[in-house]
Amino acid sequence: MKQRLLGKDGPRVGAVGLGCMSFAGFYGDTDLQTSYDTLDAARDFGVDFLDTALIYGMGKSEEIIGSYLKANPNHGFKIATKGGIETQPTRHFDNSEASLRRALESSLKRLGVDYVDLYYIHRREAERPIEDVTQTLAKFVAEGKIGGIGFSEIAPSSLRRAHAVHPVMAVQSEYSLWARQPEMGMIQTCAELGVTFVPFSPVARGMFADILPDPRAFKDGDFRKEQPRFIGENFAANSAILKQFGAFCASQGWSPAATAIAWTLDQGGHLIPIPGTRSRAHLQQLVEGDAITLTAETRAEIARILPVGWAHGDRYSDSQMFGIERYC
Repeated sequence: MKQRLLGKDGPRVGAVGLGCMSFAGFYGDTDLQTSYDTLDAARDFGVDFLDTALIYGMGKSEEIIGSYLKANPNHGFKIATKGGIETQPTRHFDNSEASLRRALESSLKRLGVDYVDLYYIHRREAERPIEDVTQTLAKFVAEGKIGGIGFSEIAPSSLRRAHAVHPVMAVQSEYSLWARQPEMGMIQTCAELGVTFVPFSPVARGMFADILPDPRAFKDGDFRKEQPRFIGENFAANSAILKQFGAFCASQGWSPAATAIAWTLDQGGHLIPIPGTRSRAHLQQLVEGDAITLTAETRAEIARILPVGWAHGDRYSDSQMFGIERYC
């Protein structure tokens, strides 16, 4: 697999990373061995950048990764995790130094490491100046606990404010052929500042799979059950459009998932998508996107079938949107 820089001065990692939220069961039941098999596959395919978070199963994803790292000391993975979301007494955001330090230390313990390559603020606490939060993260860098600073789902203006205090390594947001908001300034700002942009859900939470998901089969706890794009008429309309996209991909000898990854990579050399999966076969398909070269003609056909704003329904429910900075 080709490699890309994680941050302007950071390590080189595979162009496609692995999001590990599904290890905690966000998209259905899973088990330890399945997660291990996926991590084995990642190493085989050159996927060496793992993305997790404290909130994923309240540490479950980190624990699974940590146990794998312990059993495979020569794993070669670069690790990113996130903090800043508190769940007690109710879900809220706390970016204070005390809370972030407590969260980071607990994440390091579960991962079985004394350092992670990248640490994100999972959700920004709006009332606290982002400059103060960046100074806290800069302390963690100086202490040798983290290699770089990251933020999730912030606005370009917030990135500029943070980056003025300390270089930011990465920003992650949802971005794919059906979630295009980052094109309204974030991708450009990251390129200007030398910040890596990390698209999560680049295969649209399974909508770019060979077989479209069936919302009727979603189990309790599945993250998609509340999302408008997977409900009723919205889902029917989206499915019809994606069948056209699937036919185009088949005409090229590509899978829809690989094509979606190839399109994401094609948006800039500073993008490192982190699709999530619990399957070796699916991961292999995702990695194949790194080998696809889009032409002017294939780009134009993708844009014709899936023009900006084509998706029906919002990407999140109102409650899921809480804490995400909207900038357009």
